[in-house]
Amino acid sequence: MQDLRITLVQADQIWEDKSANFHNYTRLLNGVETDLILLPEMFQTGFTMNTAEMGESYKESPSIGWLQELAKAKQSAIYTSLIIEDDSKYYNRGVFVEPTGEVTIYDKRKTFTLARENEYFANGDQEVIVTFKNWSFQLQICYDLRFPEIVRNSIDSNHQPKYDVILYVANWPEKRSEHWRCLLRARAIENQAYVIGVNRVGSDQKGHTYSGDSKLVNALGEEQILTASAEMTTTFVINKQELNEIREMIPFLKDR
Repeated sequence: MQDLRITLVQADQIWEDKSANFHNYTRLLNGVETDLILLPEMFQTGFTMNTAEMGESYKESPSIGWLQELAKAKQSAIYTSLIIEDDSKYYNRGVFVEPTGEVTIYDKRKTFTLARENEYFANGDQEVIVTFKNWSFQLQICYDLRFPEIVRNSIDSNHQPKYDVILYVANWPEKRSEHWRCLLRARAIENQAYVIGVNRVGSDQKGHTYSGDSKLVNALGEEQILTASAEMTTTFVINKQELNEIREMIPFLKDR
């Protein structure tokens, strides 16, 4: 069964400067060979509510074009989010970009009211699971992490779990970092899936600081974490046989 390499880019995002962020990601990914790259939420702007200036049309998005070029060059899929205008509404839209250029979208379902995100962005209303290299990924964005009901795993009509991995891309403040760490482990344990979360570091123009704490958690809740609050790029390897053995050893999903 195929292993999958997943690279987490724990970046210090440059506030509302797309070209500077593109340059920084290019630097951080120099020489990296992997299967899937995760970039933080609102990857090229930081977590801004400036939708009018920072938003892009989905049909003509230069930033999605940049991601498609990067995915092709790296022969790797990429998952992140950005501000997208679609049908006269703005979305914090997740994009899963494959090396072929194909894009699967996920609109953040739980907008962050504490930062008034709900006043600027429409909520998504659909679960999105994408399959890539024989792995199934549940797509999520930041605040979604607090709502376990929207990622509830289950056994499908083929007697298999709906998905294998949950992906979270985030701008999660340092002052609630303990919540981030605990909730990622909880989602992995209760759904018997790998959970992978990438978070930014540094500080933004709103005065929030970010400690990173990007991590991979396996289906038993065992974690590998990036503890340094600094920019870094790290690649983890996940193994389908290991995941299947855990699910067979403790088949809790069958009792739902």
